[in-house]
Amino acid sequence: MVDNAGEPPGHSRADEADVRELGEIPSVEVISRAALMLMSAAAERLGLADPDPATSPRRDLDEARRLITALAGLVTASAEYLGLHAAPLRDGLQSLQKAFREGSTVPDAPGQGPGEKYTGPVR
Repeated sequence: MVDNAGEPPGHSRADEADVRELGEIPSVEVISRAALMLMSAAAERLGLADPDPATSPRRDLDEARRLITALAGLVTASAEYLGLHAAPLRDGLQSLQKAFREGSTVPDAPGQGPGEKYTGPVR
């Protein structure tokens, strides 16, 4: 049994261990993990996990736009810290931007697509 006397309710030594471990993770890894989560969520919202993205029940272009824009901001703002991780993240971002453009029934003007205010127009 763990003795938590004098500690806030819900607090445990395991929580402290998790916090310490997070503090030991290099920032580039934290940023990369966040970017990968945004990429995965955007791909799901674009319907890319299904054989036919256009009929995917998870397809939601408004949500995909938000996720792609957040990803673009993160990748652009942190590019100088990402080192060799920057190029693959930019490539993944650009692939999602292109998939969004291809999947949209009413295409955005160049430079107006998701995240393009951070990355510039995607062709």
